[in-house]
Amino acid sequence: MFAEHRAVAPLRVFLVLLFGVLLLFQVMSLPGQFAHMAEQSPEMAHLRWPLTAVTVFWVLCVQVVVVATWKLLTLVKNDRIFSEPALRWVDAIVWAIAAGWATFGVVFLFVGFNADDPGVPLLMFLLLVGITVLGLLMVVMRALLRQATTLRTDMESVI
Repeated sequence: MFAEHRAVAPLRVFLVLLFGVLLLFQVMSLPGQFAHMAEQSPEMAHLRWPLTAVTVFWVLCVQVVVVATWKLLTLVKNDRIFSEPALRWVDAIVWAIAAGWATFGVVFLFVGFNADDPGVPLLMFLLLVGITVLGLLMVVMRALLRQATTLRTDMESVI
């Protein structure tokens, strides 16, 4: 347990850095990038706001995962990870991944049906598979947390 507690502080530092960079992307970089795209390619200007909205939403999904991870780290630090609040935070992660996956799937289909070159759709398919694996892994981890929580509760009631 000592090694886990030593990892919490550095992980929190990197979560704060990640959240800050994501916020910078969400507020400045992504809207600016799509405004620039609309100026440089007027034929693609109609995609400016839909692309901005979708990418900002994806960043929001990642931010939800970061915040939920922070809350789970607090539960680990306080030795309360095997509790109902932990399951709610894991649910938040699963739902954020599912929301990001669903919107990415729609974008993948749009790009796939309109692409001239197979490179971008193949790369997007790889990302879609990766997000799917991550989401399913979180579902399995949630089931394991549920079992461990039930086991711990049963053990505490026996003692």
